[in-house]
Amino acid sequence: MSVTLKSNSSSKRQVCARDLCAKPSAACLEKVSKTLNIGLVNNMPDAALEATERQFMSLLASASDGFAIELSLYSLPGVPRSEAAAGRVSECYAGVENLLGLQLDGVIVTGREPLIQNLADEPYWESFTKLVDWAERNTYSSIWSCLAAHAAVLYMDGIARVRNGHKYSGIFDCVPMDQHPLLAGRPSQFKLPHSRWNGLKEDELTRCGYHVISKAADAGVDTFVKEGKSLFVFFQGHPEYEANALLLEYRRDIGRYLRNETSIYPVMPRNYFNDETAAALMALEQRAKSGARAETMSEVSSVLENVDIEATWHSIAVGIYRNWLQEISARKKLQLERDRVNVETIEEVPALTGAEVSRADPYAGPSTTLTASRNTLTIL
Repeated sequence: MSVTLKSNSSSKRQVCARDLCAKPSAACLEKVSKTLNIGLVNNMPDAALEATERQFMSLLASASDGFAIELSLYSLPGVPRSEAAAGRVSECYAGVENLLGLQLDGVIVTGREPLIQNLADEPYWESFTKLVDWAERNTYSSIWSCLAAHAAVLYMDGIARVRNGHKYSGIFDCVPMDQHPLLAGRPSQFKLPHSRWNGLKEDELTRCGYHVISKAADAGVDTFVKEGKSLFVFFQGHPEYEANALLLEYRRDIGRYLRNETSIYPVMPRNYFNDETAAALMALEQRAKSGARAETMSEVSSVLENVDIEATWHSIAVGIYRNWLQEISARKKLQLERDRVNVETIEEVPALTGAEVSRADPYAGPSTTLTASRNTLTIL
């Protein structure tokens, strides 16, 4: 299957899942359960805005065999944008205030570099907390990526991120901690990209009911989850990264150092460049630190422009996201089956009120209303 975005129009409609078939047969429920409405709340900075769209669309498309995916783009207010980026957001995205009135099968929320040390002081914090509360009530599962994971656990349980002595950047060996369905089919060790200064303490997470399902060598917690009305999935790494994502970040951070925007020369991504490239970059690092900054940026760009990076983690990322889609589909199918029972009960006992039906259904997930909003397109 492919994943396509809809142009940003103002119309929106709601279709009840059981109306898609005159008689909701098992085959009909199976089809509806594999039609998934996924929202992407893209908070990445301007330079990475479109790349992030592309990364998640590509990953979902690769993982979507057997599924029909509807992908919607949303943005948080208060995220600073250039005129060009603001124009794209206005054209292709809806604000999360529109999302808060809907129900989706799943949502992916990205992070961004914070402008303020205390995440709760960020201008978009209030909207972000509403998004967390909404996701718990109105999705089957949600993914919180990198800084979004840190912000979510800070809001939900007061767990503060901890700054590391150096940046975790590169391709890290990860080890599953148990047989969680999200890691089904993954090997006993696999590689995923990480790019972060901060991390979360495992003991604090487990004490608050989070379940760590994989760890990264020398970088602590990789992926963890929390089960409530919705399954919350948290990535400290970046399974979605394209092959050159870490390269672009490394070049950006070198530029910041050379412009005296930071006093720390960036750590070279580990297990990423070949030996020849790494040696050339190390020599340029020594030159820059010794004071030869004027010409270093062009030399760095010259070294990096012809580097061929292979996304060795891609198949692992596809497998994890496919497992996520299957988890959402299974939960949705269960809800559909329960709704069908409720519909049959209503037909048999017309006097039963809607409130009584609601109390009779113990399922705590979202309803089965499928929503197409102004920034989405169903791909069947």
